[in-house]
Amino acid sequence: MYNMNSCDTIEVFYNLRTDLDKLTVASNMTRIILDITTENQNTYRVLQLFLNTLYTISETDKPISLVTSIFKLRLLCLIGFAPNVKECTNCKTTEDLTYFSLRDNGFKCQNCGRQDKSAIHMMPETKDAVCYCALAPAKKLFSFSIPEQSIRELELISKLYLNEKLEKEYK
Repeated sequence: MYNMNSCDTIEVFYNLRTDLDKLTVASNMTRIILDITTENQNTYRVLQLFLNTLYTISETDKPISLVTSIFKLRLLCLIGFAPNVKECTNCKTTEDLTYFSLRDNGFKCQNCGRQDKSAIHMMPETKDAVCYCALAPAKKLFSFSIPEQSIRELELISKLYLNEKLEKEYK
């Protein structure tokens, strides 16, 4: 049994409390974190991701939907559900990867993607963003931006992929 004698606040993320949308997003991320972690589990990298995400939401003007999409994809990578972003999950080609398959956990080429009902077509910017989310260093994870259409695609992919892998519907 653990006993806590005292603690000090390092960062209060004040801007989260002044914006209802940001507070709602932070609350939803906390719910996801609670679902995937257990007591006495080493979750340093998950905590690092969570704190970096809260800081980005609180202190920057990045679109909240982009930040939460990055959070969801990277979180899935940390807990063992990293998508295959190097090659087509079906035919192993590395060219013309324009689909993301929820069923096969990664990218598919044009030909294989058309045959997969669970595959989502994506723009090149979205493909690059998914790759970056999966492979980037933790400190540089939120250092990119993409067009609005790609943000919507990334948001759809991250939401459906998270719901599929955690077998739960997150609002």
